[in-house]
This record gives sequence, structure tokens and C-alpha cells, in this order.
Amino acid sequence: MTRSWELQGRSVVVTGAARGLGTGLARLLAGHGMRVALLGREQATLEAVAVTLDTESCVVEVDVTDEPGMRRAAAEVTRKLGAPSVVIANAGVAEGGPFESSDLDLWRRVVEVNLVGSAVTARAFLPGLLVTRGYFLQVASTAAFGAAPMMSAYCASKAGAEAFARSVRAELVHRGVGVGVAYLHWTDTDTNMVKDVDRHTVLRELRGHMPAPARRVYPVGQVASWLVRGVERRSASVYAPPWLRLAQAGRPFFPLAVDLLSRRTLPRLMRDHSFEQTGLLGEGGRIEERLIDRSTAERSNDRREAR
Repeated sequence: MTRSWELQGRSVVVTGAARGLGTGLARLLAGHGMRVALLGREQATLEAVAVTLDTESCVVEVDVTDEPGMRRAAAEVTRKLGAPSVVIANAGVAEGGPFESSDLDLWRRVVEVNLVGSAVTARAFLPGLLVTRGYFLQVASTAAFGAAPMMSAYCASKAGAEAFARSVRAELVHRGVGVGVAYLHWTDTDTNMVKDVDRHTVLRELRGHMPAPARRVYPVGQVASWLVRGVERRSASVYAPPWLRLAQAGRPFFPLAVDLLSRRTLPRLMRDHSFEQTGLLGEGGRIEERLIDRSTAERSNDRREAR
């Protein structure tokens, strides 16, 4: 669906809304007169964002991978703001490093948040979208275009999220629900993820070997505005920046290009640098790791008490 529609007076759900792009989207959509539901892992941070919005809003602290929790979140949002017309699956995490030495718990968590969390979000809010004949936007990445070395979990999760959204789009188009995929590149947010990229050898080298235009970092406000324009048009594909549309034509050649570049440069880079695991990136990633550690500790305590 590509027609424009009026956003004012409708409700929107944004996951991963505590900071970065999620916060930018919430503020822009509130400026369009939408009622905004902010979902994320940090109640206090979400509430701090909510008070800056000049619109009716609600905050729900929830893990997007928690299916019962997301069903309760959908019920609460619908009760407070009405059935959503727009749902943006923005929550995501990233990590990098050689696959063979990766922490499989963190690797699995990246896939769970970026892919499974998006599916859980869609399932929870689909009844409302069917009522409003609304629009679901899956935030993906240029990582869906072509898999990069040292980013196996992130690339797998974003490619999966793209395929998931395209599949669901085909199922829902005749029922009046639009589904779009947003392809993002380097985005400068307040989460320090880009700074983390430059701090870690594996990601700094990955970015440094990209063509100059592909190394550019875009401000979060600009990226959010491109996505909001896609929401207004109910676009099947949203590109941030717009020139990424041209990269779609080159997708069949990306795997070959990555293989050739890796074969030529990786041996030297691995000889000259120590490629260590990055852990989850950005402030959101650090909070996610603390929550994982807390959950692990709580499970350990429960097992000890059970004995």
C-alpha cells in the first residue's frame, strides 16, 4: 500500500522506545497528532520520554520476547489509547565478533530480540491492526542486504526479520493491513552504538572497508523523519537514507563482493588485530546485559531455594 493517510488522532505503538530511534519516532509521531504507546525494558526512562510528548501516551515496561507480557501490553494499550493504527517493531540489539568464539547466550539473545521479538510484537497487536486496517513497520537494516563477517547474529536476525515481514505482508494485504520493512544504515543515536563501533576493532575495520558513502552516519532525527514518511505512505519498503533503494539492485552481487573482500583483507586484519567479542552494543545493550545477568541470578537463587 502506498497511499498517504491521516495520522492525526490515531494510535501508534513503538517498541524500543526508551532511547535512540524509538524515542525519535515517538516524538515525531506525537508531533503528527498521534497517541503514542512507548514499550521497552526501562520504566523510568520510558516515563521520562512520555512527559516530553505533547500528546496522549502510555508507557508499558515489557520484554518484546515475552509473549504473555506482550499480550498484556496490547490489552493495556488498547484500553488506554484504542486499537493501534501503526505498530513499529523497533526494539533491537547487536553484537560482533568471530562466530567460533561467540557467547551463544548473547548470540541467541540478539536473534530472539530482533527476530522473535518482532514476531511476538506482530502477534500481540495484530487483532488491533485488523480492526483499524492499520500498518506494521518492521525495522530491519542493510545487514539484511548482505551478511558481513563478524556480525553473524545481527545479520541473521535482520535478514530473518525482513523475510518475516515480507511473508506476513502477503498474508495480510487482502485484509487491509499494510506491512513495511525499514532498511537502516549507520544511525547516530544517544545510545553511543556508533561510538561502540569505532571502539571495537572488529566493527571499526568492518565500517572502514565500506565505500565512503556507506560509512556516513545519519542523525537520528533525520532517520526518524524518513521512517515517518514511510508510515504516512504505508510503504512496503522504507530506506534510510533514501539512496539505499539503489542498493537493492545490487543485492545478488553482495555475497560475492563480501567473499572477495574478506578473502583479501581478513587474513591481514586478523594477523594485525585481536578480534574480541564486543558484547551487546550501546547503552541499550549494556542495560540488556544487566537484565540478563539479573534474570540468571534470580533463576540460580530459585534453584537453590527449591533444593
